[in-house]
Amino acid sequence: MIVPLFWSESRIQERVNGRQLTVRRFGWSDISQSDADAHAAARTKEAFDRIASGQKLNRRELKVAYNGSDDLPIREQVIETTGNAVVTRNSYGARCLNTPNVFFADIDFPDSDQFGCTNVLTGVIIAGAASLWVLDKLGSILFALLTFVVAVVYISLLIAPPARKLLARLRGSHEEIAIRHIDAFIRSHPDWCVRIYRTSNGFRVMALHRLFDPRSDEVAEAFRQLKVDRTYAIMCEKQHCFRARLTAKPWRIGISGHMKPRPGVWPVSPERLQERDAWIMEYEKSADKFAACRLIKTAGTGIQIHPEADTVRQFHDRICRAETELPLA
Repeated sequence: MIVPLFWSESRIQERVNGRQLTVRRFGWSDISQSDADAHAAARTKEAFDRIASGQKLNRRELKVAYNGSDDLPIREQVIETTGNAVVTRNSYGARCLNTPNVFFADIDFPDSDQFGCTNVLTGVIIAGAASLWVLDKLGSILFALLTFVVAVVYISLLIAPPARKLLARLRGSHEEIAIRHIDAFIRSHPDWCVRIYRTSNGFRVMALHRLFDPRSDEVAEAFRQLKVDRTYAIMCEKQHCFRARLTAKPWRIGISGHMKPRPGVWPVSPERLQERDAWIMEYEKSADKFAACRLIKTAGTGIQIHPEADTVRQFHDRICRAETELPLA
């Protein structure tokens, strides 16, 4: 896991084979800005030489947020450190915990009603059959198309409410399904000791009994069994760390405006810092009234607690307000 304190960008612009070639690369450092500058210059020179020799590489690295980065360190402002863990501020303003070896798994509920697509598909199939019947009997394409449209709308709306209720009764709610996956995982891993938290839109699982490598096959398989959010799993592997949001999402606590300046990735120019700090002050004041997650239970028969994991657990629970009754956000 690399979360640098200093960032730099270097550029080389020269003519190669009669054409102008411009290559940009970032550099970073935990030592100093000059060290980041030197790192950027070295990476740019290496990339320029490879591109000039004919290799197909991107000429520029984009300044993007955590979940859009590709093999670059986490580009977020470092707020504080606790042991090997680092707290950063993400692109929309929330504080996030990044740890190289303490297992966290995010399990989000689906954003949309998956059965709605089934309703529409069913409507399309039945409506298609009806329109073909109309076309065969009346020979009118116009009436067939009209039949199709009306049938899709009518059938989708007609079967949606009872079908959704029936499906929910048979398979359970999103929350019940997620709990079943978590319980099944715990039963199949009796030596684990985990903390289970409820978030605003899902669950968070934290392991306490030992440390983990986020790039390992073991972690990938645990993520698969727990039905972890796909983006989260990919970024854990790419960034070589686990991650947990510590404070509320701003749009859930009445803050509609984005953190300034956009797009919120670090660093920002000195002349924009005052604007950014003003937004953060407003955000933190509002976020104090909310919890990022709430402890549900500790599960598993594993009784040995790894001290580093327990230190992270204490910090996580305190900042998240996980053992309070504050509303989740």
